[in-house]
Amino acid sequence: QVQLVESGGGLVQAGDSLRLSCAASGGTFSRHTGGWFRQAPGKEREFVAAINRIGGNTYYADSVKGRFTISRDNARNTVYLQMNNLKPDDTAVYYCAAGYRAPYYSTTAYDYWGQGTQVTVSS
Repeated sequence: QVQLVESGGGLVQAGDSLRLSCAASGGTFSRHTGGWFRQAPGKEREFVAAINRIGGNTYYADSVKGRFTISRDNARNTVYLQMNNLKPDDTAVYYCAAGYRAPYYSTTAYDYWGQGTQVTVSS
């Protein structure tokens, strides 16, 4: 059983940066794909980024490609999401997830979820 705790959200202005962290405990996090999803009010949860178990492969939604970077430190059991040039459309609750299955962009691929951290981007 893996527990995930996100941190690093906040209120920023358009063009600013934030770095989200996801700390894992209670399991072997290095065996899981790490993912970030987000959910805006009234919308479905959507894929943002994913990283494979050893960090060699990363995947991004088209909407964040070139602005967001996912990384992981398995020694610290942590996954990060560096978010640059934030836009008001990035406003959402961001969730960290860990899982084994495919496809990486689907919520069904992940067994473990954090509680979410709010990111609000003002214009």
